[in-house]
Amino acid sequence: MKITSFNPLICTRHADEIVKVFEELGFKTAHVKEKLNDEDITEFRLKDANGFHVDVSSAGDKLPMPNDLTVIRINVDDFDEAMKFFADKGFFNPLGNRTIDGGSSKDAILLAPSGFGIRLIQHIKNHD
Repeated sequence: MKITSFNPLICTRHADEIVKVFEELGFKTAHVKEKLNDEDITEFRLKDANGFHVDVSSAGDKLPMPNDLTVIRINVDDFDEAMKFFADKGFFNPLGNRTIDGGSSKDAILLAPSGFGIRLIQHIKNHD
């Protein structure tokens, strides 16, 4: 398993407000994905002039907890291998075995028994 990138991801019910805060810090919206998994989930990818990224997701109400959740987004080259690696360390998917289909990516939120969270993502390249 190779990690290709990582950055913070904020899952919240207040995505627009949080995006505005980061815009005031100099971040620009790199891209927006809407209707992830055909649900009312919008995700913003922000980047600043130094190349730092932060993601903000409106998926906060989809998580089984009342507050916002900040996790580390980890992009990998082998999703299944990464899922096994973290499961062997005690991480679990709070949504069961459900993964998120982002069209060009496959991902899942995983939580450690301590509550620390990660979001695993593998970008799916079209080789046709």
